[in-house]
Amino acid sequence: MTSKDLSIFNSLRPFSIGFDDMFDQFESMLGNGSLTMQSNYPPYNIRKTGKDKYSIEVALAGFNKKDVEVEFEDNLLTVRTKQINKSENKDGEIIHKGISQRQFARSFTIADDVKVGGAELKDGLLTIACERIVPEYKKKKLIEIK
Repeated sequence: MTSKDLSIFNSLRPFSIGFDDMFDQFESMLGNGSLTMQSNYPPYNIRKTGKDKYSIEVALAGFNKKDVEVEFEDNLLTVRTKQINKSENKDGEIIHKGISQRQFARSFTIADDVKVGGAELKDGLLTIACERIVPEYKKKKLIEIK
């Protein structure tokens, strides 16, 4: 018996249709240990702001919008730093460096029916707005019985 046979996602497969790609993606994330190996930097929140609205908040103290890029491609939203020029020091000599400005990349898997609306960096907090757009064919409807 393999770990795939024991997977909770395999036990859900008989009760779902069309979720194979999602289950495979979760299994690959859990199978290779990438969830436990991922860094906790930068810290983030995922907040539900309405019935179908969400925001991702990433704490980016010490960064400005020129230092960070947000990319969305193929259902993967990635927040990462651009190349930081460490030799640039316009504010004087740093005696103690306690505020981290290290390179990072943080990725989030976004569902097919979620639209990424935009991003704003304010007071050290990057907020990315997302909204779930439910197409007509997914909305609840009564089926007439003939």
